[in-house]
Amino acid sequence: MALEIEGKIIRKLGVQSGTSARGEWSKQEFVIEFQEGNYPSQVCLSVWGADKVKDLEKYQIGDKVKVSFNISSREYNNRWYTDLRAWKIETEAPAPENYTTGFAPTGVEGSGNTYTPNPAEAASTGHGFVENASADQVEDDLPF
Repeated sequence: MALEIEGKIIRKLGVQSGTSARGEWSKQEFVIEFQEGNYPSQVCLSVWGADKVKDLEKYQIGDKVKVSFNISSREYNNRWYTDLRAWKIETEAPAPENYTTGFAPTGVEGSGNTYTPNPAEAASTGHGFVENASADQVEDDLPF
């Protein structure tokens, strides 16, 4: 089962390594804080293998990331252990700047019903469109 989580890296634990019957191994655990409902939650994930540990090095505490991971559990001496093993980490795409300021057009395209992020500035400088402005009301500063 593959899952994804988006959040902020808040802690990176030390690299663990050793030798097993299959050869050398290394792993590193890290903690992600994510928003679930009204309160932030935290989860500890791990990366296994020298290449994945090296990939984790490029991310710093405070980086917003999207992590793809698998869940697995195993039993040892009548106790169960669950592992959240990350197999892909990527930088979370930042929200576009001024996303909520209303740059999107309103009304029918070509009708002139768009508005500028700062109508007062558009009115004082003559640049940009003002909501519901007709072609006669907007000053044209084009040289042709």
